[in-house]
Amino acid sequence: MIDLGRFNVLGVNISAVDYDAAVEKIIHAAKHRVPFGVSALAVHGVMTGVMDSSHRHRLNHLELVVPDGQPVRWALNLLYKTGLTDRVYGPTLMLKTCETAAREGLGLFLFGGDQVLVSDLQRELTKKYPELKISGALPSQFRTLSQVERDRLIDTIRFSGASIILVGLGCPRQEVWAYEFKDALRMPVLAVGAAFRFHAGHLDQAPGAMQQYGLEWLYRLTKEPFRLWKRYLFLNPYYVFLLVLQWTRLKRFDPNSTVPPTEEILYG
Repeated sequence: MIDLGRFNVLGVNISAVDYDAAVEKIIHAAKHRVPFGVSALAVHGVMTGVMDSSHRHRLNHLELVVPDGQPVRWALNLLYKTGLTDRVYGPTLMLKTCETAAREGLGLFLFGGDQVLVSDLQRELTKKYPELKISGALPSQFRTLSQVERDRLIDTIRFSGASIILVGLGCPRQEVWAYEFKDALRMPVLAVGAAFRFHAGHLDQAPGAMQQYGLEWLYRLTKEPFRLWKRYLFLNPYYVFLLVLQWTRLKRFDPNSTVPPTEEILYG
């Protein structure tokens, strides 16, 4: 089990952990009913924090941010000699959490996507883990919520009997959601993004070799070019450029240089 603490990558605090440590932290928080925001960040997720100080504040106030992308793991190894041999891939972390939750008798709540997606995801997860208890599932309404709707959603999740909630709203909405809702829910909130579509069978994952060499972005670009081309063709080179500046100490990135959000953004 590896848990080396949190390290500053371009001003975003990333936890140098492996799967075992991440799952242990999640299950511990679930059993003790404490707020615990979790995100798995690849390059795009890190860059959303780099370019927005309010969002960087949100990310740095989540309890666990793991290196989802190989380039983020490489950054930890380059800057801090962490020696991590594997990333903590969000879709895999989701499955390992489901497996342990099933064994421990902890209920899950699924939130995000449309009704077809959450229904298919629920079916596939219970097929894979027959003992898994899914306490509830709700699709996104694809809009911001009123305060009354927010309170109703919190009550629905809390009274469902769930101990962990998985949120698939896409980056950065799901990280905003985790930040805004975790304290009221008092349970682990895992922002898992495309994992919903992967595990529901709606979207293919990149081949293992492409994942290993940090080329998952290229595979996804071929699948969704019109949605993702700006994200990858601009942000990836910019990430590398900034990382070189941090590595050579030509630029300092302060994780405490953030601006707290002035208002809640209640995605639902």
